[in-house]
Amino acid sequence: MRRSTWALALSFATALSMSPIMASEADYVNPDPLEGFNRAMYTFNDTLDGVLLKPLATAYQTLPDPIEKGVGNFFSNLGDPLNALNNLLQGKFDIAVNDLMRFVINTTIGIGGIFDVASEAQMAKSDEDFGQTLAVWGVDSGPYLVLPFFGPSTIRDAAGLGVDKLVFAEQEVGNTQIFDLVQEVDSSDDRMWIRATDVVDTRAQLFDTEKVLDSAALDEYTFVRDSWLQRRENQVYDGNPPLAPPPDFLRISD
Repeated sequence: MRRSTWALALSFATALSMSPIMASEADYVNPDPLEGFNRAMYTFNDTLDGVLLKPLATAYQTLPDPIEKGVGNFFSNLGDPLNALNNLLQGKFDIAVNDLMRFVINTTIGIGGIFDVASEAQMAKSDEDFGQTLAVWGVDSGPYLVLPFFGPSTIRDAAGLGVDKLVFAEQEVGNTQIFDLVQEVDSSDDRMWIRATDVVDTRAQLFDTEKVLDSAALDEYTFVRDSWLQRRENQVYDGNPPLAPPPDFLRISD
């Protein structure tokens, strides 16, 4: 299974690039052709959040700030090896080295990542995933897609998420996980609680965004969709997305 992970990643990339559903975004008159399904999934996720995740995140935020920050740093640190791998696949070798150095420094000097020593040393934090890698390889995003539990995505990014999860879970050197260090915890119950804490910590970090959503959105679903797609394009182009072409009536004819 572990030897087949990269073959699976490449097959995802090839299949997506050849699929008729992966036409350029410019070809979609409707920016959200799956809107009926997406709205249903959005409602499902929002209901789950209101019933379970938001109350847990609210309680979690009553912890002292240093503890909450340390927990967030710990889980953020676990993502740096995967950031490094995707930067390597995208040809950004210097950033990949920086990611690995961040991980080593924070895991050792930062006591397992509880303290973000690397950021204090002005080592930039990157945020890369296989969906972005597919974009760099030329795979178009395809339609917007809301995934149950995971939320906003696209067809391309949903495939990328699956590859990230496989790589994160499967890769070992000897008997040691090189990406998912949580797997090194002996007790399955303890691993479950650690992963649950990661989910709650992530949700707690979204409260400020939620305030903006509550105050700005007439149609919450549309606001989230448009904001997420804009942010995603910004991520793919590392903060420098190409300028959109002018509308037809502003174009100078030959």
